[in-house]
Parts: sequence; structure tokens; C-alpha cells
Amino acid sequence: MAAEGSTKAVVTALAANLGIAVSKFVAAGITGSASMLAEGVHSVADSTNQALLLVGGKRARRAPSTLHPFGYARERYIYAFLVAIILFTLGGLYALYESYHKITHPQELTSPLVAVVVLLIAMGLEGYALRTAVKEANRTRGGGGWVSFVRRARAPELPVILLEDAGALLGLVLALLGVGLSVLTGNGIFDGIATGCIGILLVTIAVILATEIKSLLIGEAALPEEVTAIHTALLSTPGVDRVIHLRTMHLGPEELLVAAKIAAAADDGATIAATIDDAEARLRRALPTAKVVYLEPDIDRQPTPTGAAANGLGH
Repeated sequence: MAAEGSTKAVVTALAANLGIAVSKFVAAGITGSASMLAEGVHSVADSTNQALLLVGGKRARRAPSTLHPFGYARERYIYAFLVAIILFTLGGLYALYESYHKITHPQELTSPLVAVVVLLIAMGLEGYALRTAVKEANRTRGGGGWVSFVRRARAPELPVILLEDAGALLGLVLALLGVGLSVLTGNGIFDGIATGCIGILLVTIAVILATEIKSLLIGEAALPEEVTAIHTALLSTPGVDRVIHLRTMHLGPEELLVAAKIAAAADDGATIAATIDDAEARLRRALPTAKVVYLEPDIDRQPTPTGAAANGLGH
């Protein structure tokens, strides 16, 4: 369901941005507005990014191979990282370049009404795309705030779309402000300043995305509540005295690797094997995303500790 919601948000944003990009470029050609041109490039970057997210999602569903026995789910992270790079270069740096050009060589806008109409239509379409992304994100984010959702999310698509769409809306407001001030004052420098603000905004969003996705590429652990669920499942198994240590890592957004050493009470091989099978079955029921599970039985050489830290909740 989470993957379906992410795909719906990506497709909605892609459809909106393709239409917006065409209208922005037409308006930029008519008015000569740098901020409108920067917004057009921004929409092209966003459309490219959303296409990349769809490609990454499709490639991630390939079956494991001999060369990649854990599958290809992490390709979603790689394509999302490419999104951040494109947003930084094609979106942010280009807008900053246009800003410098327009500030040093300001020009009066022609037919500004065209720009205003296009910007208002674009704001409506971007608002609809953002609303769709927010609706899908609300199904998974729980009661936490939006900053927490972006930082905690293990699926990259929704955070990327949320930040892109929110940045696009804010960029449209800046472009509208730049066009309006340029018309009111007759000074095209305000259009260049607005373009620079759009560039700074896009670079900032790109850096935030790159930082978060880099962490996912390196390999993030399960969320604290998922770790607690793993411990509860293992300790509820008859014959398991203690979780000696636990390691988890996301192989992909919905694929979790779980490796644990557990203290087994039994002293014969058949009973230990049955305990391990039972513990694994309980763990998979409690946490369906635990696709790869390795449980190692061992002798408990330490006194039974107390407290969450002693139970191996840390990673």
C-alpha cells in the first residue's frame, strides 16, 4: 500500500509538472521574465526527477540474482539521489546563473499579465499535486511532524515529492512577487532577485534530500518501534532467554535485514532448531518487512540484565 501511494503521488506530480513546464516556457518567451524561465527549468527538473523515481521503483522490483542475492530494492535510493543532483544542478545552479545575468543586465518585462496568469494556474496545479502527496504521506507518517516524517521515512519517493512540490509552490510565489515588483517599479532587477531566491531555495532542498538519501544508501537501521517489536517477538518465544545483540538494516524501503544472537535455554540441537524456527516465525508475523532474518543461538554467559539498553535495543 505504501508503494502504491508513493507511485500515485509521483504520477500526479509528473502530470502536473509537464503541463506547467510548457506554459512557463511559453510565458517566459513572451514576457522575457528570468524568474519565469527559472521556474520553467525547475519544472523540467521536477518532471525528470519524477520519471527517475518511477524508473527506480520499477527496477527495484527485479528478482534477486546470483550477483545481487539481496535483490535490487536499494535502486530506489540511488535514483532518488540522482533526483537531488538534478535538482541542485539543473534547477538551483541554473536559476542562480539566470539571477546573476538579470541583476547585472535588468530588462523591462513585456506582457506581464501572461506571466501572472500562468503563475496562478501553475500554483493551482502544484497545490493539487502537493495535496495528493500530503494525503498519501498522512497514511504512513502517524502522529509525527513533517520534519520527522522526512527524516524517518525509509521510502524515498514521498519525502522527495513533498519537498519538491512544497519548494515549487514557494518558488511560484517568489516568481509572482518578482514579476509584480518589476511591473510596479518598472525595474527588472526585482525579477532577477526573485530568480536568485528560487535558486537558493532549490539548492537548499537538494542538499536536504541528498543528505537524507545518502544516509539511506549507507544503510539505516529499523525504526525504534520496529526494534521494540523485534525484541518482543523474540522474547515471547519459549526457550529464548535473552536477546544478546541485534543488528538491523534496510535493504530497501520495505525490506529489512534482521540479524540477532539469542540466548537459547535448550541444550540439544533439535530443540534449539525448533526454538529458532518458532522465533523467526513470530518475528515475521510481528514485522512483515523483515524479509531476511538470521538468528544465531548462543549460551548466555552473562547474568540476565535489566533495562532496555541491556536488552540490546541499541544498535
